[in-house]
Amino acid sequence: MTRTALITGGAHGIGKATAERFAGAGYDLVVSDIDLAAAKDTAAQICADGGRATAAYLDVARAESWLDLRRVLASEERLPAVLVNNAYNIAIAPAHELSEESWNLQISVGLSSVYRSLLTFHDCLTAQQGCVVNVSSVHALAAWAGRPAYAGAKGGVLSLTRQLSLDYAPEVRVNAVVPGAIVTRAWDGVDDPGRREQEGHISLARFGQASEVASAIFFLASSEASYITGTSILVDGGLTSTV
Repeated sequence: MTRTALITGGAHGIGKATAERFAGAGYDLVVSDIDLAAAKDTAAQICADGGRATAAYLDVARAESWLDLRRVLASEERLPAVLVNNAYNIAIAPAHELSEESWNLQISVGLSSVYRSLLTFHDCLTAQQGCVVNVSSVHALAAWAGRPAYAGAKGGVLSLTRQLSLDYAPEVRVNAVVPGAIVTRAWDGVDDPGRREQEGHISLARFGQASEVASAIFFLASSEASYITGTSILVDGGLTSTV
């Protein structure tokens, strides 16, 4: 039976690359995103390439949105065996200039969504001896100016990953990846000098590709990582070795 993988924030960047990686391995993909039009484009491309995928609207900050998706997937007999929590929200400002609304949204999307994912799908993950891979960030390990809520959320993801790996063992494995500077839309507003300055801090002297993070996510979800749980893998080209 084909196993289903659910990717949050699956329409763009790391999420899209992850959906493509799993589809290439024969998984049935649920590409979920708040940007439904882009999620549909990603799912359509996967299908055109011979894979299996559908798009789904999911606002990870709203519990009812998770429940709506659960009902749809249950009716289709496609409850996930693999869940990748990749959705994020970021607003750049020091804490005293950050509205409480923005703080709460970043924490809800970046951290509380991981809780909601287990709240919604813990039973099917357990029944299928599935796995969860959470996407954290190097902002969990090092500080860059103006990102208090984002850093707090991503640091919390690492702690929550360890806790969930205990609470849902031995049936469900829970791990995290920690990406560094990856070529995604997040860098669209950064000019060439800014990018070169960032590359100067990376041991491998280049930005990473979304597909390289997707490979680490796929590994953690695969049988090759059957004895790995409660841990995180840095995918940062050595960035955190230098900052």
